[in-house]
Amino acid sequence: MRTVQRTLLIGLLTCSSLFLSGTAFAAQPTDIKYASKGEETFGGKYYIYNVRCSDGKSRTISAWDDRKNWCVGNKQKNCSNDQLKTAKRACE
Repeated sequence: MRTVQRTLLIGLLTCSSLFLSGTAFAAQPTDIKYASKGEETFGGKYYIYNVRCSDGKSRTISAWDDRKNWCVGNKQKNCSNDQLKTAKRACE
């Protein structure tokens, strides 16, 4: 009976360590640079930034409302009030 419990414990620990290590290998932002200024059809201004990620790819985020609202891409979707948090979402 102890062998079965030990095997289950080892299996559980292995699965949990694989799950946790998967989140550690997600791409992270390495550089954020201003790219340009944009304007919506109805007069809303926003700023576009390029985010370089640790996987070698580049993504775009945008700043709205005088850089109080940060969004992934050029649309006001998937937004937060934190630039770094938005850059991390863009790199996922």
